[in-house]
Amino acid sequence: MTCLHVHPVTRRSFLRAGSALLALPGLESFATATVPGAPPTRMIFLGGGFGFTKDSFYPTKAGAFAEIGLTEGLAPLARHRQDITLVTNLTNLGATDPHGGSCSYLTGANVAGTPGKRFHNSISCDQLAARQLGADTRFPSLVLSAKEPDGGQNSGHGPGLSLSWDDGGNPIPGIERPLDLYRTLFATPSDDPQKIHQRLKNKQSILDIVQLDGNSLNRRLGRDDREKLDEYFTGLRQVELGLERQARWADTPKPSAPFDAPAEGLTGEEAIRLMENMIIIALQTDATRVVSYRLPVCSLLESMGVSLKAHSLSHYGFSQPRIEASRQRDKKCMELFANFLDRLKEAKDFDGRPLFDRCIVSYGTNLRSGHELKNLPALLSGGGAPDIRHGRHLVLPQEDTPLANYWLTLLQQAGVSAESFSHSTGIVPELLQS
Repeated sequence: MTCLHVHPVTRRSFLRAGSALLALPGLESFATATVPGAPPTRMIFLGGGFGFTKDSFYPTKAGAFAEIGLTEGLAPLARHRQDITLVTNLTNLGATDPHGGSCSYLTGANVAGTPGKRFHNSISCDQLAARQLGADTRFPSLVLSAKEPDGGQNSGHGPGLSLSWDDGGNPIPGIERPLDLYRTLFATPSDDPQKIHQRLKNKQSILDIVQLDGNSLNRRLGRDDREKLDEYFTGLRQVELGLERQARWADTPKPSAPFDAPAEGLTGEEAIRLMENMIIIALQTDATRVVSYRLPVCSLLESMGVSLKAHSLSHYGFSQPRIEASRQRDKKCMELFANFLDRLKEAKDFDGRPLFDRCIVSYGTNLRSGHELKNLPALLSGGGAPDIRHGRHLVLPQEDTPLANYWLTLLQQAGVSAESFSHSTGIVPELLQS
């Protein structure tokens, strides 16, 4: 069981001077996890929309960053240049819609290409990882999304969606607000454990009745209706598994919160920083080992003072002010990513080593620039992949190397038993040390 030791530190001590952002510069100062055995590997999938500015973000040469330098867009990552890899020539072969590419970003599915189905997705790689890495944690994975001002219509993700999809290809709702993530990680139900168990038992009983009625109905349905009912039962089974997990953890208290609950209306940069800080606490206390986070785009632009929506900004070729705003967006995204890596390096794992050393962190987008579906950017960091060396821009020899090959490589590096994933044709051997 994870134990969290909380020190009497006030909320004021967490406030960054001159801003309303919460900083967690030394997580070990108020949270020390004590879990027997070697610290586990964690996987973090960060995804944004609409890519980056073509002429100022992407390097023109392959090689070590120490030799080729960093572009204007990558410059905020300078202090981490030995710990990042940018992979070029990856294409999500399943993506056909530049406005909703994140639907298949972690799945690789051609969501509109299944005969007889208007939309059909498959399991995302984070959920495949969660089956094994998250088996012994309170949350098999944390699925995070973002509250966007227009509901997500202009974010490049599809309205209201996370990056994660379950075994049946159904969208997994993401936690959108820092306050909701705070409550998920720290809030303890006021009911006593016996009442919680009874409530869970009642829900289980209702599901049993529905299952029996459905089995009886299934024998009288045609093939298409049986398929729909099978999909329903798949979702039902996911609910049952969730109830079983809740029952196992009902008697285990959640860790005490190291700071007060955040305000309800946090968005943009403030929300990203706080969500990422709480991701680190969740990993450090072993509440979860797999995280996906669909990063906000429109609300980030708003917090930067940019009036354009993300979709409009992706057409940055129309004017110099749009080009400048796009470059500023790239810089801000990489500043936030660099800050997240800072926190991972400062936080201590169970054995006293940096949490960074046990994490595989992928940052990418569903598009390259504008509306280009090919050659997606894939930024990789963390010390959790033992055979991957960092500090370079890696240009793969084969154009349109399946993005699924990249995910398969990371899954295997995390210790997940998988011989293939989605449309993969193998791993990416160039990523691994020779």
